[in-house]
Amino acid sequence: MTSISSTNSSRTDSIELTIVMPCLNEAETLAVCIDKAIGYLARSGVVGEVLIADNGSTDGSQEIAVAHGARVVAIAEKGYGSALIGGIDAALGTYVIMGDADDSYDFENLDGFVERLRAGDELVMGNRFRGGIEPGAMPPLHKYLGNPVLSTIGRMLFKSDIKDFHCGLRGFNRRSMQELHLQTTGMEFASEMVVKSTLGGLRVSEVPTTLKKDGRSRPPHLRSWRDGWRHLRFLLIFSPRWLFLIPGSIAFVVGLLGTIFLAFGPLVVGGVGLDVMSQIYLSALTVVGYQAVVFAVLTKIYAQHEGFRIPRSRNFELLEKRLSLESAALVGVGVFAVGLVIAIIQLVSWGQVGFGPLEASAVLRIANPAALLMILGAQTVMAGAFLGVLSVGLKRN
Repeated sequence: MTSISSTNSSRTDSIELTIVMPCLNEAETLAVCIDKAIGYLARSGVVGEVLIADNGSTDGSQEIAVAHGARVVAIAEKGYGSALIGGIDAALGTYVIMGDADDSYDFENLDGFVERLRAGDELVMGNRFRGGIEPGAMPPLHKYLGNPVLSTIGRMLFKSDIKDFHCGLRGFNRRSMQELHLQTTGMEFASEMVVKSTLGGLRVSEVPTTLKKDGRSRPPHLRSWRDGWRHLRFLLIFSPRWLFLIPGSIAFVVGLLGTIFLAFGPLVVGGVGLDVMSQIYLSALTVVGYQAVVFAVLTKIYAQHEGFRIPRSRNFELLEKRLSLESAALVGVGVFAVGLVIAIIQLVSWGQVGFGPLEASAVLRIANPAALLMILGAQTVMAGAFLGVLSVGLKRN
């Protein structure tokens, strides 16, 4: 990360606000964005700077930025998140307001952000749905599906009050944000900032802001389905408990108990008769539920291993200490062996009648739980092997 111009303030220790814009070939709109931001600083009297986090532009964006009074920092690692992380680290202000350099955000009206930051809020989100979205500024897919759905999922999973998770114009206390150790390099950085701020107990608020159609003639860097999935994937990593662990545990218990009870004969529940066919589907439910539980546990361990600071419970910490490749393999082999023994007993019984025809219902009633135990045992062994991969120590740059 290198700086190729000086700040527009001679006293760097007095800078209150840094306005950061990530930039990758934004020559068409960069100058007007910088002019608006500098105009806001002059009008409001806020002592600040405009910082361009350049991600490898080849269209002369760096020269344009310097000519219009901004400071430029070159960020070598590609990606929206990478550019912003580099820009935040290079910022000189106590507070940072970030926004895209495509002339879609209103850099002339940042008073609401500054007011909330000065009042002690550590993350101030813009809300485009409250402030106004110019016709054509947001694709219908984003306006009516992507943003509402992802924001709703985020609010449900993390008990957040933020209504617009993906607004690109937001302000924050620089030190508070750095203490969150933000890591994602792509578009999911927007979700990471909100989620970690919420989980970390930061004071988070929202102010109305406007969105107008960007001024570029080329398509935006954003790719709707790819980047939408990256946002959703990030939310899932941080919320395995409610999305996988609890539903998976319920499915596993219901499926396993049903499979075992039906091994002793047909059942009637609420006037509905359950037999071998029901047992097969209950076994499938058991496998799916168990896989969801394993996924939730391994996902949380992976998130911790990769440095994502997510909430930890004492019960999970105790479980993590007891989990290892060896313990999982031991349990898995034991469960597999029980199923295998049942299968062998059935095979021997079949041999005693000369491997002739058998009563299908009676055989399946026992064979089904045996197969289920072998599947669960094998899954446990493989989960333990993956846990062993996660536990391998690596040197981090």
